[in-house]
Amino acid sequence: MLNELDKELEKRGLQYVRYADDCVIFTKSKKSAQRVMKNITKYIETKLRLKVNKEKSKVDRPWRIKYLGFSFYQAKGKIEIRIHLKSITKFKDKIRAITSRSNAMSMETRYIKLKQVIVGWVNYFKIANMGKIAQELDKWIRRRIRMCYWKQWKKCKTKRENLIKLGISEEVAKEHSGSRKSYWRMADTPAMHMALNNKTLGKLGYTSLTSVYC
Repeated sequence: MLNELDKELEKRGLQYVRYADDCVIFTKSKKSAQRVMKNITKYIETKLRLKVNKEKSKVDRPWRIKYLGFSFYQAKGKIEIRIHLKSITKFKDKIRAITSRSNAMSMETRYIKLKQVIVGWVNYFKIANMGKIAQELDKWIRRRIRMCYWKQWKKCKTKRENLIKLGISEEVAKEHSGSRKSYWRMADTPAMHMALNNKTLGKLGYTSLTSVYC
């Protein structure tokens, strides 16, 4: 049905992107955008006899819109692609569900589920400039993984023994195992960073966003 819309937009010499019924049309000025919005809305509703969602349709700057999970920004006179903040929030919600302290799944299962979400998400958004955000998200996810380990170790003795096995001195391991800090705070201590460093977590099964993106 919307193939006719593509032809009409091309006939009018408009720059656009359409996926299914989600379409963005680019113009050089706000005045031009308002005119195009009015005329194309009229064409869709009168010629194609389709209903335009007035609540979702708007005239705005490229860097203020969300399109298929993406947004845009201006750099050195060019418009670049980035991941929209709402897409990052949804991704983090999925990671939180997998790495929730109340979730009793094994770490092996967590790693499998994390990999599925991470690989799928990066492959979808990899056309965007996501190097920096990938590093930030990896750092956050690793902390959540460390939190899961600290929660699973439960008893002070188990915590101490596991820290020692992972290369932490007996004195430091003893001090940390008896700490009353929250799981989240403990996950960010130097000892936990050293015991479960990036290389170790990779060997245990963590697939980072950075490795998939690169």
